[in-house]
Amino acid sequence: MASLAIGNDALEAELLPRLALVEERLRDAVAQSDKLADATSRHLVDAGGKRLRPVLALLCAQLGDGARPEVLDAAVVVELTHLATLYHDDVMDSAPTRRGAPSAHEVWGNSVAILTGDLLFARASRVVAGLGPEAVRIQAETFERLCLGQLHETVGPAEGDDATAFYLQVLADKTGSLIATSARLGAMFGGCPTSIVRQVTEYGEAAGVAFQLADDVIDVRSDAATTGKTPGTDLREGVPTMPVLLLRRLVASGSATAEDTALLADIDGDLSSDEALGSVVERLAAHAVVDETAALAQSWALKAKDAIADLPEGDAAGALRTFADALVARAA
Repeated sequence: MASLAIGNDALEAELLPRLALVEERLRDAVAQSDKLADATSRHLVDAGGKRLRPVLALLCAQLGDGARPEVLDAAVVVELTHLATLYHDDVMDSAPTRRGAPSAHEVWGNSVAILTGDLLFARASRVVAGLGPEAVRIQAETFERLCLGQLHETVGPAEGDDATAFYLQVLADKTGSLIATSARLGAMFGGCPTSIVRQVTEYGEAAGVAFQLADDVIDVRSDAATTGKTPGTDLREGVPTMPVLLLRRLVASGSATAEDTALLADIDGDLSSDEALGSVVERLAAHAVVDETAALAQSWALKAKDAIADLPEGDAAGALRTFADALVARAA
């Protein structure tokens, strides 16, 4: 299993066997008696992934008693929920690949992919039910925010709304909410006091926004072999990202160059051909708005670290700071 990017070899050696147990439980949780459902449910689990959310749950549990068995179930719940959203997101974004493999909707069609996402969320709900009513409530509130984030991303800001502020709230809902819940459940079931649970929850939300802003950079500055995702997918589907929003604001300000204006026009144009998309991705990747987005990701990582400034010093607190930095270092 790959390094956890927490900057502490001894702690990593302690967490990796637990993460391996989470992986086993995850595969058990997605198994279905129906042959088609079993194949579709295993599709993204088998494709692998960073497992950031279970890692964070296990790490935050180290602030208390990380060996408690409920912590493993909490880690499974957050990853199952994440996987469920990926099936839905790929349909809505028409993403052809995920984690280096064809997206489920490319293999089985949109309806099967959506229903598989629903099945996985049902399995997550079964696991979380065993953790008690408070965990069920947190899971329900998180899923509500995930849906609202996707809804708001789909319809866009209202007339007069600040587009960048609106987008940051979308990221907080779509990504930050589940990463915050990962940290929260880990700390809760590790037996941490309320003050620590509150701090890591705030940390998780800010880290989630930082992570997604870094992804906005990676979407135009990395290749499919590195990320497992097709570069420029969001551009092709007209999904707003921070670099495009910053470029749009620059053009609206009247201080843009002719090249800026032409790039925005091409982004808003027909990107159905690979040639047109490639040209836009190349030009946008070289633009200062992508550097600005990377700097914004760094600022949100700093917010995450500030949120845990009062944690007791120790291996887990230090690893959380390193973890936040690692989320945005991917875009460096």
